[in-house]
Amino acid sequence: LTGVKASNSLSFSLQAKMSRPVQARRLEGIDKNIWVEFVKLAATYSKVNLGQGFPDFPAPDFLTEAFTRALGGGNHMLHQYTRAFGHPPLVKVLAQLFEKLLRRDLDPMTNVMVTVGAYQALFCCFQALVDEGDEVIIIEPFFDCYEPMVKMAGGTPVFVPLRLNPPKDGKLMSSADWHLDPAELASKFSARTKAIVLNSPNNPLGKVFSRGELGLIAELCVKHDVLCISDEVYEWLVYDGKQHIRIASLQGMWDRTVIIGSAGKTFSATGWKVGWVVGPDRLLQHLRTVHQNSVYHCATIAQEAVAQGFQRELMLYGKPESYFVQLPKELQQKRDWLVQSLDAVGMKPIVPEGTYFLVADISLFKSDVPDVPNSDEPYDYRFAKWMVKNKGLAAIPLSAFYSEAHKNNYTNFIRFCFAKEEATLKAANDILQKWKQEKTSS
Repeated sequence: LTGVKASNSLSFSLQAKMSRPVQARRLEGIDKNIWVEFVKLAATYSKVNLGQGFPDFPAPDFLTEAFTRALGGGNHMLHQYTRAFGHPPLVKVLAQLFEKLLRRDLDPMTNVMVTVGAYQALFCCFQALVDEGDEVIIIEPFFDCYEPMVKMAGGTPVFVPLRLNPPKDGKLMSSADWHLDPAELASKFSARTKAIVLNSPNNPLGKVFSRGELGLIAELCVKHDVLCISDEVYEWLVYDGKQHIRIASLQGMWDRTVIIGSAGKTFSATGWKVGWVVGPDRLLQHLRTVHQNSVYHCATIAQEAVAQGFQRELMLYGKPESYFVQLPKELQQKRDWLVQSLDAVGMKPIVPEGTYFLVADISLFKSDVPDVPNSDEPYDYRFAKWMVKNKGLAAIPLSAFYSEAHKNNYTNFIRFCFAKEEATLKAANDILQKWKQEKTSS
C-alpha cells in the first residue's frame, strides 16, 4: 500500500511538473533563428562558406600582439575584473576617438560603455529604452535580431522598407539604388513611436545612407521627440570614396542618439566580442542599469588589447598605414572580385557601398531549384538550402532580413559575405564557373 501511495504521488508530481508552462510569454513567436539552421547546413555541406559575416583572414598583427602582451606581460590584474562599464584605458581612447569624429567633448566614464559585442549593446538599448506599448521603427532589410529584441522588451516593431529603383542604363545595381520613401517613412511616426533603428552601413544590403536620407530621419526624430539607435558597426568599411556620416553629428541628434560599435568588425576579430555604446549620459545611465544586471562585465584582456589597437589607430588617424584606411581598400578588391564572379554566371550582384556583404539577384536560376509542392517556404530559402547541399556554396536568403508582412516581396535575392581569404573567394568562383558550364551544357 505504501508503495502504491508512493507511486501515485510520484505520478501526480510528474504530471504537475509537465502541465505547467515554462516559457515566458515574451519569448513567444521569436524562438526560431535563421543562424541555427544555416550555420548547421554550412557546417554539414559547404565547401565554401560565404554565409556568416566573419573574416577567415587573421586579425592584424598589432592587435594579436597586444593581446599576447596583455596575456603574458606580468600585469596579473588583467586576469581579474576591471571596471564593469568599461576598462578605463578602452573607454578613454574611445572617448578621444569619438571626440574627433563627432567634434564634441566626451566624458569616458559617462558617454562610453563597453559591452559584450554590439549584440549586447543592442539588447541593452531595447531593454533600457523601450517600454510596453512603445513602437520602434525598423528600416528593412534589417539585421535580424532587431525585431525579436524589440518584442522581448514589450515594444511593437513598425517596418518601413527601402524601395528599389534599379538603373535603366544596363549598369549593375548598387545598394544606393535602394531608397527610403520620405512620405512612407514620415507616416510611420506617431505619438507611440519611441525610437528608430538606423543601420548604416546597412547589413545585409551594404547601403551607406546619404546625408540627405540621414537629414530626413533626423528631422522626423526631432519633430516627434524620438530616440535613434544607430548601429554603426561597419563604420570604417565604406568603399568607392563614400563617406560614413554619423547621425549623432547632425543638428538636434546627439541628445537623442545611441551609437553602437564593434571591435569585431573594426579590427577583424569577431570572436573577441568587444562592443561599445557612445551617447549622452541621460541615455547611457539606463543602459548601464541593464548591463550591470545582465552580463555585468566584459573580458578584461580583450578590452586591454582593443584599447591598444585604438591607441595605435588614433596616432595614425587618416594616414595611409592606418588599419582603418588599409582594410576597406583590401575589402573593396574582394568585393569587386566577387561581383565579377557572380555577374559572369548570371547572378545579378547589387554592388554594396559598405560592409562585408553583397546581395545578388537569383531570378535567372529558378529552373535549377525544384519546386516543393504545398511548401510555404520562400524561394530564396529553398535556393540557399539547395545550393549548399548540391553545390557546396553557403549563402543566406535575403527574405530572412524582412518582416513577415514584407518578406514574400524579396525572395529572389541571397546574401554573400566577401570578407574572406583570396583562396576562399577563388574556390567560390570555381564552384560558380563549374555551375555555369553545367547550365550551358544541359
